[in-house]
Amino acid sequence: MKGIKTEYIYRERNGVIAQVEDQIAIEEPLEMRILTDGIEKSISVTMRTPTNDAFLAAGFLFTEGIISNQKEIKNITSAENIVTVELASGTKVDVKKVERNFYTTSSCGVCGKSSIDSINTNSQFEISTDVHLIQKSILFGLQNILKEQQSLFSLTGGIHAAALFDFTGKLISLQEDVGRHNALDKLIGDAMLKDSLPLKQHLLLLSGRASFELIQKATMAGIPIIAAIGAPSSLAIELAKENGHTLIGFLKKKGFNIYCGYERIEN
Repeated sequence: MKGIKTEYIYRERNGVIAQVEDQIAIEEPLEMRILTDGIEKSISVTMRTPTNDAFLAAGFLFTEGIISNQKEIKNITSAENIVTVELASGTKVDVKKVERNFYTTSSCGVCGKSSIDSINTNSQFEISTDVHLIQKSILFGLQNILKEQQSLFSLTGGIHAAALFDFTGKLISLQEDVGRHNALDKLIGDAMLKDSLPLKQHLLLLSGRASFELIQKATMAGIPIIAAIGAPSSLAIELAKENGHTLIGFLKKKGFNIYCGYERIEN
């Protein structure tokens, strides 16, 4: 399966050590480039799982505010851990405002930015103020759906996921990656290339914790409800409050915490 590799390891079980095959999540660098008006520029190197690189690049460019819609992309090509996004003629980009250092790790996207001033990215979509109630019973079932659909995680145990649901609990799409921010960029990139933004009638489920950057990316895509299996950070909560999200953390089968946006959850 793409995105994993087999390693021979020694495993101890019940006092016995034996050599067995193990499935490992692949982590490799991806250089992202843009080609505009005949000029090619490298904009980032990120560590990622090599699946759906086109979605990753498109989502990255969108959530970083470099492009605003799929019409600004003419073509996407990839080869040997390099993905090049050719922009439509006349597309104006301000790469300097989001220019990054040499690389970002798979665990952190925001830490690679070259200036603290470039952290905040303005969204073209406002989070809908309409109150769309979602039933608690639907929230309780999301973790099982995520677990069932995480094919790479089930094999390796080392992959994050970002999943998109509608308000009835129907799974719309899911992306996996060793980097949580990459998984979300893949998810949003897929939606953008399908011209499905903003995602104002959807809920985002994160397999791990909710960090500032993940809330920021959800804001860029117009997603009103964000739920995480793990904990949110203080800055994530602040940003979610500021932008009008409903933010849920520690989502389990029988409980969760609501940090803001309580009015969207049916009591």
